[in-house]
Amino acid sequence: MKSKTIILSIHPRHVEKILSGEKRYEYRKQIPIDIQYLVIYATAPIKKIVAVANIDTILMDTPQNIWKQTKSGAGISQDFYTDYFKNKTVAYAIKFCKIHQLPNPVDYTVINGVKCAPQAYMYVNESIADLCKKLSIILSK
Repeated sequence: MKSKTIILSIHPRHVEKILSGEKRYEYRKQIPIDIQYLVIYATAPIKKIVAVANIDTILMDTPQNIWKQTKSGAGISQDFYTDYFKNKTVAYAIKFCKIHQLPNPVDYTVINGVKCAPQAYMYVNESIADLCKKLSIILSK
């Protein structure tokens, strides 16, 4: 059975907007659509896990339709979005329902089986309950 949790690499400028609530969607060109939790890994210069998110839904459509549906919670400019999805016919938008910021960012190696930071995303092969114990957070809906 595949895990319902992935670790996702996100640039710190976007992580900051996610944690503040300004960015309610994370956009991707490819992402599993059957996941429930997202472990947020802030890329360089932070290089740490900073939060875990409960996923509300994952939208999949044309880039134009995704932008129309999500622009009020995008946290990025339309130009940035358009450039990211240039020449793509499918876009994904991960909608967060709850963000759980870690009290102290931790190294990705705390997750069983993760030996390097993901280039894009990677499945987490341990239960969300065990992971949250390690990260010192309590998930709520």
